[in-house]
Amino acid sequence: MPGASLKPIESLKRGFLETVARTQHWAHRHPRRIAAAVMTVLLGTGVTAFGVAPLAPDAADLPQRLIAEAVTPLPLDPQIEALIEHGYQLTRNDVTRSSDTADSLLSRLGVVDARAAAFLRQDPLARQVLAGRPGKMVQARTGPSGELLELIARYPAASDQQFSTHFTRLTIARDGDSLRARSEQAPLNARVRLGGGTIRSSLFAATDEARLPDTVATQMAEIFSNEIDFRRDLRRGDTFTLLYEALEADGEPVLWNQSVGRVLAAEFTNAGKTFEAVWFQEPGGKGAYFDFKGESMRRAFLASPMEFSRVTSGFAMRFHPIHKTWRAHLGVDYGAPTGTPVRVVGDGVVDFAGVQGGYGNVVHVRHSGDRVTVYAHLSRIDVRRGERVSQGQLIGAVGATGWATGPHLHFEFREKGAHVDPLKIARASEALTISPAARERFATHTRAMRTQLAVANAQLLASAE
Repeated sequence: MPGASLKPIESLKRGFLETVARTQHWAHRHPRRIAAAVMTVLLGTGVTAFGVAPLAPDAADLPQRLIAEAVTPLPLDPQIEALIEHGYQLTRNDVTRSSDTADSLLSRLGVVDARAAAFLRQDPLARQVLAGRPGKMVQARTGPSGELLELIARYPAASDQQFSTHFTRLTIARDGDSLRARSEQAPLNARVRLGGGTIRSSLFAATDEARLPDTVATQMAEIFSNEIDFRRDLRRGDTFTLLYEALEADGEPVLWNQSVGRVLAAEFTNAGKTFEAVWFQEPGGKGAYFDFKGESMRRAFLASPMEFSRVTSGFAMRFHPIHKTWRAHLGVDYGAPTGTPVRVVGDGVVDFAGVQGGYGNVVHVRHSGDRVTVYAHLSRIDVRRGERVSQGQLIGAVGATGWATGPHLHFEFREKGAHVDPLKIARASEALTISPAARERFATHTRAMRTQLAVANAQLLASAE
């Protein structure tokens, strides 16, 4: 009968389940005493095997032994005496403040030395640490009792001509029981650094977020000024990467004026279009910025006679603010505070420098090709007639002399005696090129700069993720 043949199988199943249940119950009660368990159950014609791996023995069943050993502490007195005989020195860094006195500065540096404070107050050379502008980088080395062993102050070079190449190192050092001061001019060292950022509101806000000095932003705006109008063309999401020289004094980044060296290479993506620039100097020639194809970023004329300003009146008909009549405005007015530096937009010779009617203090510069630029309403004039000037050189400062209702620069561009819109001149002016002899050297240099910019781009993308 079909039903009879199923009974042995069902019986085997029940037996198997009961065995598994008993094994599980025993395993729960004795989890650490199982060496191995093997169950073999015949089911039909098949064989199924279950194995349980050996488990570690119960620690409570292992033999225990207590070992006690006396430990003799090492004597501390000889160690303390050795430290005292060896001595130690502490070094601290800080920056001078406008409110500093000799005592307050030394206190911040961890110096407890009345003689050192008196020396800073009385010695003519040592007094330079606190004299003049604040922001000097100071470093003090003290002994075990807080006595001053050495103090070094680093700050800008005494000569303006050495501002970007040297720094002043003033050293106050202990010489026996007395202190001595000496000052010297030391060269700044340049270290190449990478940087980059994304425009969210302005160029300076982006460089601040990227912890780049303002001078880097100024240089970058100058480099790309003929391609990008940084007052109107910037877009949210524009990106930039660059390599620049950071100036260091004895291995420490200088803090005065956020001084940096030259921007060596840069990429700026504006509205989806990427512009590139690299600094290159031909042997025996003047250095300049070029794109990666070898075309100069420096044209015959700068886009603006000021680094950053706003156009308040363009080259068009306007209602004259003083004469109260409509007349042609034959130049461009740039609004800026009094004293803002004004630079010449191209190489040339000063044709006139002085006072001239409604122009007030004015400078005329004659350039090649019978072209003249005019800079009016200046508060001061820094050049003289007949002087040869180079592109970017400062020639005066913004003012309100002559017929002016407020501080601004009136700028004109004349070509063969006719007035031309200055805003159209820079982008249309001719660009410089690299000589054929320097092309191979330029290509090698550019490849190296491009590789480093790729690294900077990769770092920028990684930080954004």
